[in-house]
Amino acid sequence: MARRDTWSGHRSMTARRTTLKLIVFLVTLALPVAVGCQTQTDDLPAAELATVDSSTADAATAIDAPVNDEPEADSAPSATTVATETVESDATVEPTEAATGEIEMEDEETPTPAPEETVASVDANADVEFVRAVQSADGSWAFHVTVRHPDTGWEDYADGWDVVMPDGRVLKASADDPFTRLLLHPHENEQPFTRSQSGIVVPDGVTTVTVRAHDLVDGFGGREISVDLTAERGPDFEVERQ
Repeated sequence: MARRDTWSGHRSMTARRTTLKLIVFLVTLALPVAVGCQTQTDDLPAAELATVDSSTADAATAIDAPVNDEPEADSAPSATTVATETVESDATVEPTEAATGEIEMEDEETPTPAPEETVASVDANADVEFVRAVQSADGSWAFHVTVRHPDTGWEDYADGWDVVMPDGRVLKASADDPFTRLLLHPHENEQPFTRSQSGIVVPDGVTTVTVRAHDLVDGFGGREISVDLTAERGPDFEVERQ
């Protein structure tokens, strides 16, 4: 019995020694680490130390705080919502006409001016003396017009004659021609003189035309002849059909 107690005491003493050696060993390992951490902490400025202490305290508080698994009732707005609200707040709102008091007036239609009527000059002296109108088989007309004017040369001469319908429109072989018949040069040594123009188309229903002459200086205003296309002849005109 005494030997069994001695053996138990020996085992207890051995366990204590082993535990003591383990504690000494652990302390030996932990001491350099603690000294290094203390050295690094001592090297930090006061402001950073305060930040570290605060962060440590916040971490401890967060660990100790109870975890709430339920989602918060009012969550923070998402990035999409914030961006949308920003765009809407930055959008420029144009004032309405009622707010500004400015109402755009509708463009008024500008009336088209009536064509200018040819005003005869009292000094004009290009006179039509005779007209011979000949209708071709295709229905077009040729006019042979005799004009008298005191041509003095290029500075003053009769430069054209017209065949005019009752509504004032001038009949021409070509729309670009300035007259029914353009006279290209003076006739100071040929008075009166006769010049012709063919290919004139008289619209259906027109039975009367007027022939007038134009001079370079004074324009229209001399003697005119009215031609009845339904008659064979009349005062200072004659009509033929082929």
